[in-house]
Amino acid sequence: MERTEEDDLLWQQLKTLPAFRALLRAVEARFFAHLPLPDPLLDVGCGDGHFAQMALPGRTITAGIDPWWRPLNKAVRAGNYGLPIQALGDRLPFPKHYFAAAFSNSVLEHIPDIQPVLNEVGRVLQPDAPFVITTPSQFFADYLGGGALLDRLHLGGPAGRYRDFFNFISRHAHTDSPQTWAERLAAAGFAVERWQYYFSRGALRALEMGHVQGLPSAALHALTGHWIIAPWQSSLGPTERWLRPFYEEEASLDGGAYLLLIARKVADRPIAATLPPPRPLSVAEPRPA
Repeated sequence: MERTEEDDLLWQQLKTLPAFRALLRAVEARFFAHLPLPDPLLDVGCGDGHFAQMALPGRTITAGIDPWWRPLNKAVRAGNYGLPIQALGDRLPFPKHYFAAAFSNSVLEHIPDIQPVLNEVGRVLQPDAPFVITTPSQFFADYLGGGALLDRLHLGGPAGRYRDFFNFISRHAHTDSPQTWAERLAAAGFAVERWQYYFSRGALRALEMGHVQGLPSAALHALTGHWIIAPWQSSLGPTERWLRPFYEEEASLDGGAYLLLIARKVADRPIAATLPPPRPLSVAEPRPA
């Protein structure tokens, strides 16, 4: 795959985030090159706005909502949202049918009572509007290397506790199947048009190892507000070479640690849940006109 340091999403993420997070966010940001998201556009759980800056460069997103002021304040300063608003997902301060599209990147899995949020997103989206979601799948815990090692040692109890701990530190309230998400979305008036797994077992284990390697970055961020102190190719090169194969891997039809769901607003009421066969986006698939 031809690439340059300047335009490559993996490099951009590595320069600004710990390696484990950079890999995942680079894979997710690449999806957005394939997805038409018309204005007005809503980012559900925008956080500090970093992901949107990388995934939709140069674009001012109509509105971003987040319940937490500290990361939202960074999004305000970054200036890539027309309306950065502190709000809860189940109480969106917008009129019915206001937005033409919405996305939520690695957010919904953190919300215990998710259905009211999906219902509210459905309320503010126009008919036929797309809603793009990325979230951990039902395979997330099973793919963890630490749990697999403990299973091989016939330590089922510690293996289960390790998986529970990793979900805890990841703040996961949901790691669910595409069918479960299709049912939730249908209850809010959405039909799943396209979906795929992404992030292989090996990619997740790289992320898992990166949590430990990212501890110095966490300390640096607490002190300075920056994750990376030396964002240069010479210092990041070994990490980039380690992660590059996972970034460039094609998605599997059979499983992945995460899900991409592309849903469409069909009705202002619940509909019957349907789930088409998985149809992964190709790494080389062109941007739509």
